Amino acid sequence: MVRRERVIRMSVEQPLWRALTAYRVLTLLYAIGLFATAYEAFDRPGVAIAYYVVLSVWTLATLPRVANAARCTRPFLAVDLLVALTGILLTPLADSHERILSGGPTLPSIWTAGSVLAFAVKGGWRWAAFASSAVALANLVERGVPTRDTVHNVVLVWVAAIAIGYVVEVARASERTLARALEIEAATRERERLARDIHDGVLQVLAMVQRRGSALGGEAAELGRLAGEQEVALRTLVSGGTPPPARVPEDAALGAVVRAAEEPYAEEGPLDLCVLLAPYAGARVTLSGPGSPVPLAPAVARELAAAVGAALDNVRRHAGDGASAWILVEDEPDGILVTVRDDGPGIPEGRLAQAESEGRLGVAQSIRGRLRDIGGTAELISVPGQGTEVELKIPNEGKGPKAPRPSRGKAERR
Repeated sequence: MVRRERVIRMSVEQPLWRALTAYRVLTLLYAIGLFATAYEAFDRPGVAIAYYVVLSVWTLATLPRVANAARCTRPFLAVDLLVALTGILLTPLADSHERILSGGPTLPSIWTAGSVLAFAVKGGWRWAAFASSAVALANLVERGVPTRDTVHNVVLVWVAAIAIGYVVEVARASERTLARALEIEAATRERERLARDIHDGVLQVLAMVQRRGSALGGEAAELGRLAGEQEVALRTLVSGGTPPPARVPEDAALGAVVRAAEEPYAEEGPLDLCVLLAPYAGARVTLSGPGSPVPLAPAVARELAAAVGAALDNVRRHAGDGASAWILVEDEPDGILVTVRDDGPGIPEGRLAQAESEGRLGVAQSIRGRLRDIGGTAELISVPGQGTEVELKIPNEGKGPKAPRPSRGKAERR
């Protein structure tokens, strides 16, 4: 039976919602208690009693609304803040003027802070700043004059709400990071398990088919070659963790693969060069690169991959079907270096100059031209009888999103 890894998502803000629920109930009781102890001092206690009835019904009826972020909607927050502001502005109608000037509490008292905190927990520090500013303005209107105690309370609520809102935003970011790390860990463990199973079965069968097909020859040799390519692709998948793009079936030449690498991609942002080069790997083409991604601007990455495809096309056409090639990607401090090497017969001296004079500009345009367009360089080193090596280098200043010149179409032959 296949065992599935289960990632348990943790909520770091849920305790804040539970605390806010308890805070609203306790501060409601506190506000009512303050009114009861100072009942004789109120000029119009009936106004205060009516407000406390409304506040009690609202607080108890909306407890489920402050149980989590999903239920605490924007309309609810707006009405909740309106209830708090109404209580503040009703205070001069209910309480005596002397008590207000001496710093007496408003009708909702510290219950108002619960409404502001709900904004903070729901929307972060920006929402908290808005709600606390509205409460501050209402307090200044209620007092009539900005006394020291009023300013002190206003600043305290404002700073506390913004600080809590900021902490909530940091907690949410940490929660997302933790959840992503747990998902990666679970995926890694599952990949390791699959890799063991595949290594014990599928990869060994593909390797045996490749060996037997090569020994039998004929149509079996082609089957063995395909099995070898699938073995390489499968090994890359289970070991690297990044599935390569679907490989394009090889034609008599590599033109189909070159065209596939030149097709536009839907992704925006940097592209991993190793992922773009993965389709070129096969039974006779070995791809080696760093363990981490090699991000490049999309235009630069695609042109560099197309240049590699043109170099492999030349290997297939001029080095023979039995030649092998190696692609090495190096992320150096001063730039990206991609080396394409083969074990073919090499290029005779003067052959490139002759091909260019005859109008065959495969190396000059499909390789050197592409690198020049994206700010890089291409060097070709060949010794007759010892193969050919093409070095493609993109300096650090050439990694940016520099747009290439108009495409030259299908890769020309050298």
